[in-house]
Amino acid sequence: MPDAVPHLIRNGQLEADTWRVHAPAEDAPEALPADEPGWIVPLASWKAGRDALRARHHPVGVLLPPDADLADLAGPGDTLDPAGIALIAIDFPAYTDGRGYSLAQLLRNRYGYQGELRAVGDVMIDTIHYQARVGFDSFLVKPGHDPEKALAAFKTFSVHYQKTYRAPA
Repeated sequence: MPDAVPHLIRNGQLEADTWRVHAPAEDAPEALPADEPGWIVPLASWKAGRDALRARHHPVGVLLPPDADLADLAGPGDTLDPAGIALIAIDFPAYTDGRGYSLAQLLRNRYGYQGELRAVGDVMIDTIHYQARVGFDSFLVKPGHDPEKALAAFKTFSVHYQKTYRAPA
C-alpha cells in the first residue's frame, strides 16, 4: 500500500508529488518521455534532447547528479536558459554528500536560476533547513522521515551567521 502522507514540501506546504523520473536505457539516453506533465529527465537525457524538450508543450524537470557539470545544463556561453525547464532537481545520494549544496548555490547566484529547485534523495529532517539556506525551495523528504517534523525543522534556527540565498519560509 503506498504511503498516503505527502512527502513533498513546496512553498511551505505538504503536497503530493506528481512528478516521476524518466529512466531511459543506459545505451539510449536520447529516448525521451511522452510530452505530458510531470516528467523529470536525467541530465544526460536533457543534453541529448535539449532542443526537442524545449519545443514541447509541457516543460520537464531536469535531474542533476551530485557531480553534475553545470555547463552541461547551461549550454553555450555559460548562461542558463530556463526555456523548457519546469524545475531542477538535485540528487543527494547520502546526507553526508554536500555537493548538492554547491550546485544549488551556483544555480541561484552564478546562473541566476529563479525556478523551482528541488532536493531529492537522502533528504532528511536534519538537512532541509540548510538546503533552503542555499536556494532549495522544494524538498522530497526521504521515506521514513516524518514530513510534519521536516516542516517544523524550518523554525529550528532563528539567527544565522552566514549569508544566505533567501530565508527559509
